[in-house]
Amino acid sequence: PRGVPHDNGIPYAYQCAVRHAEDTAAPIASFELAERQERLERCASREHPKCLLCGQNPGGLRLHFRAQADGSVVAVFPCPASYQSYPQTLHGGVIASLLDAAMTNALFADGIAAVTGELTIRFLAPVSLGRGAVIRGWCERATPPLYYLRAQLEQAGVLRARASAKFMLREGER
Repeated sequence: PRGVPHDNGIPYAYQCAVRHAEDTAAPIASFELAERQERLERCASREHPKCLLCGQNPGGLRLHFRAQADGSVVAVFPCPASYQSYPQTLHGGVIASLLDAAMTNALFADGIAAVTGELTIRFLAPVSLGRGAVIRGWCERATPPLYYLRAQLEQAGVLRARASAKFMLREGER
């Protein structure tokens, strides 16, 4: 039923929003999408398996990013009350971290391990607690060793925050 949380704590409506985004994205071959997902998972587990946001860190968020047909990656975050700043509002530092993680995972989907060199966040509206948010990241331009990425966070179909960043290849990757 619509709006009822599932076992993972993410409301059904937000899970549907992610599936809708996947269904309406510019189509690419399913084998290519599966290959991007496999690269994302392999790169993430190799490069930062204990990441606070998307790794297997016991105290972490354990976000699961999924490669999309349009070349982006998407994850859903349930916005639990423990990440509050102002009353009923998700902390801005958490929002910044979510956007950064989306862009990092967008690079992982291309098999690229890079670090954030510059991050610009635009907070557009408060992010409510207890309601799922969809985080999306994508690469706009690559001029190795520099990569230009964007990310956004939506809640209830409304864009709440967006980011742009420059990433640089890690020392061992050059």
